[in-house]
Amino acid sequence: MATICDLCKQHLKNFKEMLERAAENLLEIIKEFFKKIQCCSCLKRKRPEPNHLYKPVLQQHEKEAAQEFLQLIEEASENKVIDVENLKVLQTLAASENPSLQQSAALYYLHISEQLKSELPEEYLEPYYNLLQSSDLEVQRKASLSLTNLLMEGNVNKETVVQIGLLEPILELLGSGDVTVQCNSCAIIATLAMSALNRETIASEGVINPFLVLAKSYEPRVQQNAVGAILNLSKSEKIQLLLCKEGALPVLILHLQSPDSEVQYYSCAALCNIASNPRHHQSMIQIGDGILLKMLLSLMSSPVEKVCCQACDCLRNLSLNEDIQTDIVARNCLAQLRELLKFSNENGNEAALGLLKTLSENQSNMDAIVSENILHTLGKLLLVHRASPGISYLAATIIHKLATSETQQAIVDSQCAVALLQVLNYFSIDSESLLHVAACIAELSKHETIRTQIIQELDVNKIVHLLMLTNQAENNDLSFQAGCIICNLGVDEMFTFLLRPHTKEIVAYILHFLRHQEIRFQHLGLLTLRNLNKDSHFVAMFDESEFTVQLRRVCQQTSETQELLQAVFFHKEHQKDK
Repeated sequence: MATICDLCKQHLKNFKEMLERAAENLLEIIKEFFKKIQCCSCLKRKRPEPNHLYKPVLQQHEKEAAQEFLQLIEEASENKVIDVENLKVLQTLAASENPSLQQSAALYYLHISEQLKSELPEEYLEPYYNLLQSSDLEVQRKASLSLTNLLMEGNVNKETVVQIGLLEPILELLGSGDVTVQCNSCAIIATLAMSALNRETIASEGVINPFLVLAKSYEPRVQQNAVGAILNLSKSEKIQLLLCKEGALPVLILHLQSPDSEVQYYSCAALCNIASNPRHHQSMIQIGDGILLKMLLSLMSSPVEKVCCQACDCLRNLSLNEDIQTDIVARNCLAQLRELLKFSNENGNEAALGLLKTLSENQSNMDAIVSENILHTLGKLLLVHRASPGISYLAATIIHKLATSETQQAIVDSQCAVALLQVLNYFSIDSESLLHVAACIAELSKHETIRTQIIQELDVNKIVHLLMLTNQAENNDLSFQAGCIICNLGVDEMFTFLLRPHTKEIVAYILHFLRHQEIRFQHLGLLTLRNLNKDSHFVAMFDESEFTVQLRRVCQQTSETQELLQAVFFHKEHQKDK
């Protein structure tokens, strides 16, 4: 057998080493390939991935821009982060193919986002297009973070960002394999979607599904910002329909169990927005055999205030559907509301009262509400938050709904009427809450047992304030409700006795109502006059000529009205006979 020479042996050795190097390089190439695929943004990136064998040549104008940039960094102060020279440099650096120069531009934008106190000029947004589309990950991170900061601080107009075309590169970053870039791009879209003008433009780009995917991310920051973006988009009725079609409901409902309270809140708020449209109610309830109601009722006990409030608001919207409302009441919701109202948290109380108000509008729930002793809780709540317009308005409206002959003893026991009398002095004349409190007291004073309690609680200050409310020319409805209270209380002799020191004000009040242009005021004035005429003290006062003249005028008006009505009915009957 022939033997090979030393030279051939060397060639074979070299060939073997070359194969080993090739195999090693091939392994690295395969690793690099899979790394790129994993980080791929669905082939939407317009610029190619960086070629490590290619190093762009630094152009002369880029060298000059870099030197100038360094000088600007050294000389820049908080008051001079924005000027024309800076912009020219940033435009040059951002457009460069050299990642280091782009990173410098991105870093400066990050500096701007932390220093700027005023609005960023629109032309400064243009370099972002190149930076956001950079193939360098660090550039993407810094650029997206700085834009997030500027939007959050209100240094950039949200509509302008979309109008100049930055939405496209931002949406491309949603597909990044980098958690930081995903987090920042989600935050940008969430902030842009706060603008009503931007929402439908964003939704038209097909972002619903990508956001639903990111909402399932294992990275808490990405998940939080993705659900936050869905929340802001859900404020549009058109987008609510898209969210339901794209399968957002199961994702949002699932996130109600999230350990992250922010994700819970965003999901609950988005569901609340969707529930504001009754057309979606059935779809929401059908998921998981009604699991949504169970989760929302559970969140009412959340220690996080805004989550608890949002759960109540969502249930309130869903309860506009009678079948769902029946289910909510059957699930022991009223007992939970009673417990929630015992806490002195104003926001939580308002949210709970909002839900209770909707439930109280259904006559079939009245017995259940009264039997849960919620009236007693409302009485205490009014005393604790007597200066809160929201709580006073809602509580007064609920009590008004519940006031019947059958519930008057429960209202007396709850001290609700006493609390409402105290609240009466806390609001300005033009307050809607004051009107509802007065209307509620007027309704309560129709019932004998409650009327007796109200009269026992009256003192000089309350009577003077009540009489003052009857003379509000700027607020006719409030004036009328205050008159109703006096008229209803006037049935009781004890009240007329309490009014004796205020004869002058009573006369002025009745004359004011008798002279009023509206018949309802004239009628109420006559009723009050009739009730107070039972007291000899007032009989003498009402015999004065001014009263006589005014009563004759009202009588004449009534006679003329009767004649006109008779003429109208006679004409109708005559036409029928023909």
